[in-house]
Order: sequence, then C-alpha cells, then structure tokens
Amino acid sequence: MKPISPRPLVAIAASTLLVACGTSLAQEPSTSGPANMSGNGQMPAMSHNSIQPETTLSVSASGEVSRAPDMATITAGVQTEAKTASEAMSQNAASMDGVYSALQSAGVAERDMQTSNLSLQPRYDYSNRDGSPPDLVGYTASNQLTVTVRDLDNLGKTMDAIVAEGGNTISGLSFGLDDPSAAQDEARRKAVEKAMERANLYAQATGYQVARIVTINETSYDRPTPMPMMAMREDASGASTKVSGGEVGYSVSVDITFELRK
Repeated sequence: MKPISPRPLVAIAASTLLVACGTSLAQEPSTSGPANMSGNGQMPAMSHNSIQPETTLSVSASGEVSRAPDMATITAGVQTEAKTASEAMSQNAASMDGVYSALQSAGVAERDMQTSNLSLQPRYDYSNRDGSPPDLVGYTASNQLTVTVRDLDNLGKTMDAIVAEGGNTISGLSFGLDDPSAAQDEARRKAVEKAMERANLYAQATGYQVARIVTINETSYDRPTPMPMMAMREDASGASTKVSGGEVGYSVSVDITFELRK
C-alpha cells in the first residue's frame, strides 16, 4: 500500500484596513505566500469594480436657481346651498357653466382645466339642547377646478371674470415654470461644481489628488416661494385684481463620493 501524502497547506493572506480622518485606506492582500484557494481548488472570483487600495472622500453640496414664473395654477369654483340635494346641485351646475365660459373667454384651454373636487354634503342644525338628533336643514354642493393660467398678464382679470360669472371660491394660487428642466439642470451643475471645489480643497489639504467620482446621489425639490401678493379691487375704476408672481426657485442637493490618490 502506498503511503498517503499530506495535503498541501493553504496560507490565507491577511488584509489590513487603515482608517484616518474620515477616510479609509484598504491594502491589497499580501501575495508573498501561496494564493488563497477555495475548497474545490479554484481561485476565488475577484470583482473588477473594487478599488484597492482606496481612499475615499464624501462631499455634500447644493445648487439653487431662481426664475421668473411663466404660469400660475389656481383652484377656484362654486359652492352653493339649498334645502334639497337636487336644488343645491342644480344651482351649482348653473354657476359652474358661467365659470367655464369665463375661463374660455380668458383664453384658458380645456386641457388646462381639471375638476379637483366635487362634493355634496348635508347640513345639520346642532342647536337642539334636549338631546334629540340634529335637524337636517339643507345641502351644500361644491365644485372646484384646478386651472393653469399661462397668460400671467391677464391672471388678475381671469380671476375677476371667474367671480363675476358665478364663482365664489378661490382657495389656492401658486406659480411655476411650464418646463422646469433647464432650471433644474443648471441647479445640478452648480451643485456638482461646488462639490468638486470642496473635494479638491480637501485633497490638497491632505496631500492627495482627486482621481475620480465613485458615486453620486441626488435630491431635488422646488424651493418655496413667498405667498403671492393679491389685492381685490371693486371700485369705479374697474381695476382688476393685482397679483405679483415674484420668482420660483429650484434646488438640487448631491452627495458625491470621490476616490483620492497620492
């Protein structure tokens, strides 16, 4: 019988991780000893995306831009009250016809008008003090439209026309850009430029150079604008409602991880 030869010893290389000043430096495993083998005698798979050794730096920065708005969104409509549900809805429908006509006369396209709320609710009298159930006294019908106005020069006149033709509720007004993509892209460029400047500053201060970007994460949002200024006028001069749109802002924040090298 032949003697059984001992299996070759497998040396497992050690790895070292150095951490200093918020950056990490990972050294490659030593190759002075035998290669680390898997149980089936094959070399383990290596990731080509791994960076070893590497020193990374994470930087956060924001970019903001402001633009004059080119559109406004208003929420307006009609609320009516009557003793019966059918009367409340009928009166509401008649007044809404006037609102639609006013918007069309002001040049608002049908695609820019959307019903945002339609409701019919009973109204009760809770003044009974003898413990009896509340009395049903009537119904309230409400129909609200979300309207996009693209001619801001006539925004005040458009709102006045809605009221003149039967509208009795205006519950929201906001400004924006019809296509904000250009403003958002400019905010992105500003955010990345700031992040690059900071990364180069930190690299130079620590004796490194920025080698490349490892990851980028973005968060974008519309910056709140001041409440638009409105002044209702009903004097003999016939002046329309005054509305000031101000500016709308867009902001983008980025978190970028850089690889630094000596």
